[in-house]
Amino acid sequence: MTRTLSEKRADADPVAAAARQVATTGAAVMSSFDMTRSLGAGREEWTRFARHWRHLAPDPYAAELGVQRLRRYGRYSFRDGLLHPMPRSTFVQPEESNPLYIGRDRDFEPLSDAFAGDPLLHKLIGLLARVAAALDDVADWNVKVHPFRTRSSTDEGAHPTPEGMHRDGVTLVTSLLVGRRNAIGGESTVCDLDGRPLLATTLAEPGTLLLGDDRRTLHGVSPIRPIDGSGPAQRDVLVVTFASTWP
Repeated sequence: MTRTLSEKRADADPVAAAARQVATTGAAVMSSFDMTRSLGAGREEWTRFARHWRHLAPDPYAAELGVQRLRRYGRYSFRDGLLHPMPRSTFVQPEESNPLYIGRDRDFEPLSDAFAGDPLLHKLIGLLARVAAALDDVADWNVKVHPFRTRSSTDEGAHPTPEGMHRDGVTLVTSLLVGRRNAIGGESTVCDLDGRPLLATTLAEPGTLLLGDDRRTLHGVSPIRPIDGSGPAQRDVLVVTFASTWP
């Protein structure tokens, strides 16, 4: 069920192809090769970007569910092709999406200045805006940026999405793999709203991007656990969402 856009179509526009696939089927995967080419990013840029995950803060809400997870949070307006930071605020879960957190505002540490100003983040948002535009005609997108690090030290594993299969209550939901270390598991699954599988894939290579039309799909990630018991499993991702509405 994995639907990865071909790396061999060098003459094609992989972002346009991903946008068409998401609009048609509800989900798509862009390979690390296509992402690197589309962003014009080299190894040094990816390495610098990945360093931001060293400076995330504990997620107390995931800890309540027994998950070792670090994160930060940023909120932006994307209009006229530019990303505009919004004042710091608590994260409000939209209605009719994630039942674990409905009605509960959550306060996360903001993105660091270095993270928020990283050129690769701004390139990525511009790329994602092209996909979002295939789903809805919006002049001012509500963009939320969530870097996550999930860790597991046991064979039972840790759930990157402890809420299970869910929606985020947005238009476009995306997950970019930034890094994996000593980890097995972490399969991403996308289903339609009736629970029928649309896509299943394990984001294994840094730079791989999963995209979904959140209005008509559910998504979740299976637990990760260590390959080698001498150290923890670790999975770093960047979740970015685009919504057409504002709270």
